[in-house]
This record gives sequence, structure tokens and C-alpha cells, in this order.
Amino acid sequence: MRLALFQPDIPQNTGTLLRLGACVDLPLDIIEPCGFVFAEHTLKRAGMDYLSFADYRRHDSWADFLAYRAGHPDEYGRIVLLTTHASEPYYDFEFRENDIILMGRESAGVPEAVHQLADARLLIPMNEKARSINVAVSAVMVVGEALRQTKWKKLG
Repeated sequence: MRLALFQPDIPQNTGTLLRLGACVDLPLDIIEPCGFVFAEHTLKRAGMDYLSFADYRRHDSWADFLAYRAGHPDEYGRIVLLTTHASEPYYDFEFRENDIILMGRESAGVPEAVHQLADARLLIPMNEKARSINVAVSAVMVVGEALRQTKWKKLG
């Protein structure tokens, strides 16, 4: 399983998710361009000293990510997009071990072309008065359920 961040805007969220990945052995894909300078000093506060053992790959663009995915079918399975423009709750979805959980930009989500390429689109049901949940918090909720379903065992 993997977590992919589409053109992330906020370094603190990216650092938090890199730290999550390091802690639970979840590889991340960072799909550029980022809305910040991707450097250790911009990610350090949230990522702390976990960044050195986070497993991540940077992709120059969505097209580069798709090309890399096509060349690595054992590692990169279905694209599962988390979006407010979906009708299926994440907890009703059956995750697979090689799914890619894709998170959109904090400021704009993902473009329609990315929506169309997603194999599944999931949402987190929430109060109708709310716009969205923080992207890092949303990712943690869905990754936790996905790992639970795929029989993830406690590390160590």
C-alpha cells in the first residue's frame, strides 16, 4: 500500500504524512509541483527526525507518476482518491494491499482528469456545515482503515 500526495501545498501536512509513513512503513509518493520548497528545513518541524527513514519518491508531474506506476505494477495498484466529490464512504470500501491512497491539494483537490483516472473515489462523511477535514488527518483516518482491512500487523 502507498500514500500519494498530489501537488501538496502545506509543508507541515507533508511532513506529518512523511512521519506517518516512516512509523508504519508506508511508502509515499510526492507528485510535484509542491506549493512550497521541498527541503528538509521546510518539513523538519512536522517530520522531526523521522524524515531520514521515510520511504518516499518524488515525481516531477502527474504524467511522471503514472509512467512510474505503469512500470511497477506489483507495487502500484489501484488509485483510490479521497475526495469530497464522492458518494462511497471510505469504511465501506474493500482495500487491497497494493492500493495507492491519493490525497489532493489542500487548496484545490485534484483536477477532473485525475478524478477520471481514479479507480475509486471515497469520502469521509462529515457534518454538512463543514467544507473539509485537514488533509493529514483525513489521510490518517483512511490509511488506518486500509491497514486494518489488509491485516496489517503491528511493527516490531
